[in-house]
Amino acid sequence: MPDRPRLTPAVADVRRAVREALPAVPVRVSGPEALVGLSGGPDSLALALAAAFEGPRADRRIGAIVVDHGLQPGSAEVAAAAAATARELGLDPVLVERVEVRAGGGPEAAARAARRAAFERALAATGATRILTAHTLDDQAETVLLGLARGSGPDAIAGMRADAPPFIRPLLGLRRRTTVQACADQRRTAWTDPHNADRRYTRVKVRLDALPALEDALGPGVAEALARTAAQVQEDAAALDALAEEQAPELAELAEGGIALPVDALAANPPALVQRLVRLAVEHEFGRTLTRAQTLEVARLVTDWHGQGPLHLPGVRVVRAGGRIEFTAA
Repeated sequence: MPDRPRLTPAVADVRRAVREALPAVPVRVSGPEALVGLSGGPDSLALALAAAFEGPRADRRIGAIVVDHGLQPGSAEVAAAAAATARELGLDPVLVERVEVRAGGGPEAAARAARRAAFERALAATGATRILTAHTLDDQAETVLLGLARGSGPDAIAGMRADAPPFIRPLLGLRRRTTVQACADQRRTAWTDPHNADRRYTRVKVRLDALPALEDALGPGVAEALARTAAQVQEDAAALDALAEEQAPELAELAEGGIALPVDALAANPPALVQRLVRLAVEHEFGRTLTRAQTLEVARLVTDWHGQGPLHLPGVRVVRAGGRIEFTAA
């Protein structure tokens, strides 16, 4: 009988992370509750191995979705191999979807958009409610550093959330080296994506150049510090969001074809809360998400009013009239 792979610290850490995340996956009467987003790389392979082990123990049926971006020769074979591994592990169902990565917004953003659309289709097709993704602490640190460099504001610095339905990110507290070791300890060979060494991609430059340079200059622990920063910003953001949710029903007034917020009541709040109330009003009434720049333009109707005319945002017209900020469909 061949030796079974032993339970090593890396394997135990990944399994523990998945085990602690699974209670956030709602139980269904039939069909899979969650799908692992599997590329075949070490992060997602380690996640799939742990999910296949922990899922039955938590009474959760877990499948997999393999997205073939078609960005390099042999991508179909890589996707097929990842799907075969998922089936071997007992994940069920296993879906493979080839997507078209359209130009516009940069290759990384385009690939993310195509992948997310594939995930949404997979959820609809299987009835699953959650996608388990293999983002690690290293990915979180890269995201926060990119947000800082771009001046994208608190939402970007908050990084990725471990539980952000439909996505669950069990490995967000683990380093990438742990997932690599977990695969090796279980005698699994992970696929190496050549794009992860291509410095034409901004995130790759952050991973290979910027973060190591910071570690050299400041000492070890930069990635962990960036991840802690994200967690702290998430806590603060959650508190402000709760305040906005509490105030919104009391402030919101009906407007012809939309909704309105009283200027005096908005002005009595700090800027961070004003911005959240504005975004919440637009999201609730029109199903649209304002960028930070758009939100600040609306906030200036409260804080820097000098008779300016209406703002024309995507799908929404905003005007200050009669002591109110009125939001109507464009």
